[in-house]
Amino acid sequence: MNADNLALAALNTTAFLLCVGFLLYVVFIMRPFLRRTDGVPGSREGHDFHFVVPCLDEELVVGGTVRHLLGTFPEATVWVVDDGSTDLTPDVLADLQLQFPQLRVVTRSLPDARRGKGAALNAAWRAIAASLPADADRHRVVVGVLDADARLERLAPDVICGYLVDPRVAAVQVQVRVTDDIDGLAAADLDSLVDPDDRLPARRDSLLVQLQDLEFTGPIAAMQSLRRRTGSVGMGGNGQFTRMAALDRIADEFGTPWHGALLEDFELGLHVLLTGGRTEYCDETFVAQTGLPRIKPLLRQRSRWAQGGMQCLRYLWAIICSPQVSLPGALEIAYYLWVPWSQLLGSVVFPAAVGVQVYFMTHTGDGVVDWWTQGAWGLVPLAALFGVLPHVVWGPVYRSRSGGTVTRRRAFVLGLANVLYAYLLQAAVWWAFLRLLRGRRDWKKTAHDGPGHRGSGRAPEPVEPARFAAPPGDPDWLSDDSLAEALAAEVRAARTRAPRVPEARAVEVPVAVVAEEPPTAAQPRVGGGASRPAVRPSRPRASATPPAPPDGPGTERIPPVLMGGQPERRRRPAPPAPTDPDRRPHP
Repeated sequence: MNADNLALAALNTTAFLLCVGFLLYVVFIMRPFLRRTDGVPGSREGHDFHFVVPCLDEELVVGGTVRHLLGTFPEATVWVVDDGSTDLTPDVLADLQLQFPQLRVVTRSLPDARRGKGAALNAAWRAIAASLPADADRHRVVVGVLDADARLERLAPDVICGYLVDPRVAAVQVQVRVTDDIDGLAAADLDSLVDPDDRLPARRDSLLVQLQDLEFTGPIAAMQSLRRRTGSVGMGGNGQFTRMAALDRIADEFGTPWHGALLEDFELGLHVLLTGGRTEYCDETFVAQTGLPRIKPLLRQRSRWAQGGMQCLRYLWAIICSPQVSLPGALEIAYYLWVPWSQLLGSVVFPAAVGVQVYFMTHTGDGVVDWWTQGAWGLVPLAALFGVLPHVVWGPVYRSRSGGTVTRRRAFVLGLANVLYAYLLQAAVWWAFLRLLRGRRDWKKTAHDGPGHRGSGRAPEPVEPARFAAPPGDPDWLSDDSLAEALAAEVRAARTRAPRVPEARAVEVPVAVVAEEPPTAAQPRVGGGASRPAVRPSRPRASATPPAPPDGPGTERIPPVLMGGQPERRRRPAPPAPTDPDRRPHP
């Protein structure tokens, strides 16, 4: 066999092995995923929950997240780590601290700040450890990590505690949902999602955002289902819950709970396993996050994940040799760490194999027709089997797992689009590989726009301002006609105090937008035509009016609507006489 034939044989064999390996992996993860049964929920009683929200320049979203967490889980403590923000994030947090005693803010300044998410989470861990009493049962203290735009389903702590009944379980990762309407999804009545008598409206998310949701609830959830059997469940950056005792154990052995990899969440899961803990995956509840509606931010995010996975390859030998990790778990972790490198290899091998086939088609035999009739047509079903079917199948699976909110036609479109989506993400792997070669380790942060906004600048577009930090109030207040006058007065006052702050523009909108959330797939209409509120507090607030912020440069320049502040209810004044132009209300 000459060198050309040997090279061609090696190329075809490599392409075939990559295809077979990928197809077998899809079959392996699909079987436990489709047979998944719900676990038994526990009770959060007796557990001390601490939610950690690391943020860097998150003025548009952090207020809504803090209000959601403290309104829905008043028994928990929320820790926000300000990692050196230069926008209005510190001012927003300062104002929120005046309203919520359960809120703790950990402020990091340069040069210690902006050293990655892991460093920020370690700062929160140290602060939580210092706040606990000496006799605290750290085995029952649960630290949850949430993104700055996260919405946690209201029953999540109880469901998570059902897994923590097993003392061997050290960490639990909940399912991640991606949507354009995080408030509507998190406020959904779970009974309505499974009741066959309720026909939910179709999801209104954009195609790219819905593909991200399909990825998390389909392939990623299926991978986690397989990992539950192999004992190698991976932690995610949003919705990870770990016992404080497990974090202490990792710190005792490795210095700190979180380390320097850009995939610090997966790295934490590896350390949990190496220290003898067990990780679990929970898809009976979820955490919702805002999807990325543009391709470039999506590729930037995935390049960070891919680079973090490449960095975690250094743990492979420790995982293989560890007596704490089972052989199936070690093999699964090895495959996961191999995935970005296989994508790099495949992105070279497959185009080369196609190029060789095109060359033979045009330069050998009697032309294309003869090449086709001699058996080359068999490449088409092979390509469909190995390159298309493993991606298309997730469309129908996604429909079956979404409570009927996706139509059959939409599921078919999502399945076809998922083929292009999967190959598009390979560009992120090359981006990560080039950064690795250049020695770049800086954190490529994902910018979070405010709910309902797709712009990349600091100031949001003037739509739905109340959703920056939706206050957990009653629907009667939300529909009060005095809201327009109150908002207008507050905006004018904010502009008078600080006309240079562009965020004040975001609140001049028709009050009808604020009065009622439109129904979504996860927030159907209820009787009387009203929709469910965006946030359901576990207990009513003591006062409808939050404390007034102190005078000074710290918080007075923040438009109260950005804080989700509830303006004082007041009686509608009598309309002025039309002959008195000086008393006419401002438009």
